[in-house]
Amino acid sequence: MDLPARLQALEGEVGRLSPVQKILLTTDGSVTQMLEVITGSSIRLETRSQQVEPADRETAGVLQCREGEEVNHRVVTIHRDPSGEVLLTAVSHALVTRLPLEFREDLMRADMPIGKILLRHRIEARREIREIRSRAADAGTAGILGILRGEPVLSRRYEIIHGGAPLLSIREQFPYHAFLDERRVIVDAPSRIHLTLIDLHGGLGRVDGSVGLALEEPRLLLEASLSPRCQVTGGEPWAAEVVREVGGRVLEAIRARAPASFRIRESVPRHVGLGSGTQLALSVGRALAALHGREVPVRELARISGRGGTSGIGTAAFELGGFLVDGGHSFGPGREKQDYRPSSASAGVPPAPVTARHHFPEDWNIVLAIPRAAPGASGGREREIFRTHCPVDPGEVQEVCREVLMRMLPGIAERDLDLFAASVNRIQELGFKRVEVSLQEQAIRDLCSAMRTAGAACAGLSSFGPAVYAITDTGAREVEGAARSAMERTGGGSTWITRARNEGARIRVA
Repeated sequence: MDLPARLQALEGEVGRLSPVQKILLTTDGSVTQMLEVITGSSIRLETRSQQVEPADRETAGVLQCREGEEVNHRVVTIHRDPSGEVLLTAVSHALVTRLPLEFREDLMRADMPIGKILLRHRIEARREIREIRSRAADAGTAGILGILRGEPVLSRRYEIIHGGAPLLSIREQFPYHAFLDERRVIVDAPSRIHLTLIDLHGGLGRVDGSVGLALEEPRLLLEASLSPRCQVTGGEPWAAEVVREVGGRVLEAIRARAPASFRIRESVPRHVGLGSGTQLALSVGRALAALHGREVPVRELARISGRGGTSGIGTAAFELGGFLVDGGHSFGPGREKQDYRPSSASAGVPPAPVTARHHFPEDWNIVLAIPRAAPGASGGREREIFRTHCPVDPGEVQEVCREVLMRMLPGIAERDLDLFAASVNRIQELGFKRVEVSLQEQAIRDLCSAMRTAGAACAGLSSFGPAVYAITDTGAREVEGAARSAMERTGGGSTWITRARNEGARIRVA
């Protein structure tokens, strides 16, 4: 392998590598000893699992043996003492019949690094690196390494050659954000479903009010580090504009000068009804505050970035997660709002207060479908819709309030999906949600119907769409299949089977 060329390509995939990371990925010596030198601490190995199993075709090919021969499979973590921090994980495969007896006994009975076993028994061997790559951490890997799901993990696979044949095949991996020579902040922010606005009449002296739900997927994964100038990597052009604009506002508000570079590793689709702009803005603000050692409340970050002036669901989803209801804004002359406006036209209006927050049942699956359709209303078009369709009939506002208070919230509190779903289905026909649904293409309304017919307890439009959600406790794959079939007839689209996120944004400083 051309190691310099591979490292250069890897930097193009994940970002700059530190000298220590490059050494860990390419060394032909003992990684355990190297970690002791790098950290200045003692290193402890823990065997998480070990078993002898028949070699499958892939393992047999790597170890140059026959399929079915006995192979020792060992999974270990390497810890820094005394903190217990996991620095690295390793998975090894060793052909049992090729191992010297004493080596085999130490490997299978003791929590001992392989390099030290080789040294102990004076086994002459060499390491040949076969692969260096990165991948996004799944939930299991993230839990072991103490990182966020989706963070990049660097790995290498090499073989220990003894007597002209592979003695062991080993894969080692460690977080990309470990062993860097700079401080970084990683933010994992949820998307959200906006079920409905509650009151766009305002006759009681308050307006807006919203109901929504934080989602695990899709989500935003943002990484930031201090930099001489603001740089944005990944994401679409609109995201870079938001990052620069919000970043400038936040730096001014916290009286800091040092900008940051940002890398968007995962993103939420824009203008489909999932709150992408709010999550990005708040993530940028949270990352900059953490980089500068400042504690800034989420609601203050929302005010600084100009978010939450109509619906407070995006801000609350970022801060709290779960199922959320907000109480809107005071309405009338001299109040927070004097007319009907979307959040994009409500700069300076603070996020609405959260009046109810519940854990959403985690065994209720949420099927999300985003058809290839015109983007949801935004900008001038959104402002015009508010102007021409408000105020909403007070009778419909009253019915929406009754649905939320007497069916939706009790349905969640008592884990009664039928009660909750009946409310969601009815709300599609009421108040401002009825307006939002009526402005959609027929294909969007047909998509909701198809998902209900396939077994979903309820289906609805998120915000101005075109994202459609359905909720079910059984048959999620069937509902997803029905959504895909319906969308294929009108241009296709994307689907997720996800669940609620009952916590807010996850922040990690590396």
